[in-house]
Amino acid sequence: MTLQKAFLLSILITVSGYLSGQNTTITTFMNPVIPGDHPDPTLTRIGKNFYTTGSSFSPTPVIYHSTDLVHWRAIAQPVSAAWSSYGKNPGDGCWGGHLVYYGNKYWDFFGHWGTMFFVTADKPEGPWSAPKAVVCPASVPGLGMDNSIFIDDDGSWYMLVKNGQENNWILQLGADGQPKGQILDLRWINPAPAYPLGWAEGPVMWKHKGYYYYSFAINAGGGQKVFRSKQLVADKTSWENLGDFFNEADPKKSQALFQGSNHCSPVIMLDDSTSWVIYHSYLTAGNGEWQGIGRQGLLSRVRYNAAGKPVADYPINEPLTAPKLSSGGIPWMVPHSDFFDSGKLNPEWSLLGYSPTIPYSLTARPGWLRLSPKNTQNTLIKTDAEHSYSLITKLDFNPKATSDEAGIRIITGIQTLSANLYSSANSSGEKVIRFTFGTTAYEVLNTSGTVIWLKLVRINHALAAYSSANGFDWVKIGQSIDVKSMDIQQANSNAWTGNRQGLYVKGSAADFDLYIYREAFTFIWAECPANQFGTVRSAPVSGVSFLDQIHTGDWAMYAGVEFGDLNYPVHLTSFEATASSVFSSGVIEIWLDSLQTGKKIAECPITSSGSLSTWKTYPVDVPEITGNHDLYLKFRGDGTAKLFQLKSFRFIGGLKQTTSNPNIENPSEKLNVFPNPAVDQVTISCKEAFTQIRIRNINGSIVEENKFGNAVKSVRYPIQLASGNYLLEVVTKSGILPAKLNVQKSN
Repeated sequence: MTLQKAFLLSILITVSGYLSGQNTTITTFMNPVIPGDHPDPTLTRIGKNFYTTGSSFSPTPVIYHSTDLVHWRAIAQPVSAAWSSYGKNPGDGCWGGHLVYYGNKYWDFFGHWGTMFFVTADKPEGPWSAPKAVVCPASVPGLGMDNSIFIDDDGSWYMLVKNGQENNWILQLGADGQPKGQILDLRWINPAPAYPLGWAEGPVMWKHKGYYYYSFAINAGGGQKVFRSKQLVADKTSWENLGDFFNEADPKKSQALFQGSNHCSPVIMLDDSTSWVIYHSYLTAGNGEWQGIGRQGLLSRVRYNAAGKPVADYPINEPLTAPKLSSGGIPWMVPHSDFFDSGKLNPEWSLLGYSPTIPYSLTARPGWLRLSPKNTQNTLIKTDAEHSYSLITKLDFNPKATSDEAGIRIITGIQTLSANLYSSANSSGEKVIRFTFGTTAYEVLNTSGTVIWLKLVRINHALAAYSSANGFDWVKIGQSIDVKSMDIQQANSNAWTGNRQGLYVKGSAADFDLYIYREAFTFIWAECPANQFGTVRSAPVSGVSFLDQIHTGDWAMYAGVEFGDLNYPVHLTSFEATASSVFSSGVIEIWLDSLQTGKKIAECPITSSGSLSTWKTYPVDVPEITGNHDLYLKFRGDGTAKLFQLKSFRFIGGLKQTTSNPNIENPSEKLNVFPNPAVDQVTISCKEAFTQIRIRNINGSIVEENKFGNAVKSVRYPIQLASGNYLLEVVTKSGILPAKLNVQKSN
């Protein structure tokens, strides 16, 4: 396949994935639908759109949007880390959070150390106003945190207040978001000194068939109760205690991975009359083995029995019937790759704590993220969501001292433990790469210069570190490190705020060209799909399991698989699966983004490996693919018996013709484009003579083309394009040399 044909095919596949292939219909789902730390979630329906947010503590809070309640996308940060009251400690920041639409604008209410605040916006994506404090009425002993908002049928709206074990209150709000009108004292719900319902915290309310339903969590660890009343009044005799909200009698509860679910959102009803709730839970099975990830976001259907009691499905370990809604092209919510080619940082990224000056720039070096220390260091983070992934970055950093660091980090929520892979210098001033966790440290000399690729691979509790000069040839640094101590619940409550991952600098600034969460060309372990139907995770052997009980018609989905952009150094050639089988009739169908509306790119036959304990590699050619995709593996075979077992898979690629040159902004070693970003013209210089120039837009369409009568090695080329990112192609005898081209027209 020629480079030109491969490029065009990759564009077609990428456009298909993002415009129509992302899962538009899903029939079943597995919890968690919002993996990683998402405590105290709320839920609001506005037309066909759903929004959730909640407690964020030290990381900047995030608003998520969905159209099907299963696929979620980060769309905004309602509170900036530059807010002077934000705080610097792990428990600071925002407690709770509830987005609602009232008075023709969006409101987000949240708590901060006993004071409630709100911000407003004309659209949920923002921009959001500066926080404004809610004034506590004199008769109410504080507003507390983890509160929520209820909007009644007549347009009246209320804040449900929790301040200490005894203090449950409902305050009517005025048009300005401040308390005005009714004040309902519900301290009878959980009176002192017995506190019969624990903390009765995180109160929410909704209405169904004329009843007001009031629900709350026993505590942060588990249990949810629900009351109801025909009238919104404070009188105890008007309220009925309905007991447990979840189906605690589910016979599969004892085997559930997520137990003690609570801190539910208000229940919302869809047009088909089904009702749903979002809530949080630690992954509590296995002696708290993964509680360090934090309280994850789960979804359940709510069913009203004949007496009108709402009962939420228990989050058992099975595929659950999904809401009958379209995802609208939103992918599964895991940390996604970022090539920093946008003018605004994706709201998945958060800062840790207060920062009066935002310590990053996307314009200082277009196409790169420049991360600067705040005080002595700075970490830009995303939620650490899953048990298996490959984090990759390419950075440009010139360390001068041992205290200078730039690289990848996984850190506990309370920021006491971190695993770090970074570029630095030793005591002699030589450039080195270090891989550290606790007292374990490995160090190698950096022979690649200031520009270096780093890769951190997680397989359950084991981390392995690699470095590369070109993003293709990787060298392992030291040995794998067991980081289980940061993943489990500890006495210091490291699970309270949940692990995070991301980029960091210390001592001096660094430029990052990309951040990848799950690379297609690194082994992807099959044991933990984000969603699946029919398959199970086997019992672990030496800490690693495999995908088992695979039958015809079953499938497994792996979220956020990154194949790279047009400048990524690896080009795709094939797919390989590591499997074992006693049959010769199994097939893995490989789909991008959806089994209903996506694209099947290949079929990989799985023949007998001799026995289920004998693992064999099965390859198949695949077309060129670029971009970020949810990858579906659908299994097919004869009969009803188990087909095979799947340990891992990956995509195979080769090094592209050219590699990146650290001495220029982004083209290949043979090609220089200056200035870049360009305004009116660029000088294109090439070590090879060329006869043609093409410029493509982000959709792959040629927007400019110029052929020369004679071959040249340098030319001044006028730029008549609108501001944006383009692909420049220079045609030589030996092939096409690509380069990023950024155009920034002056206003």
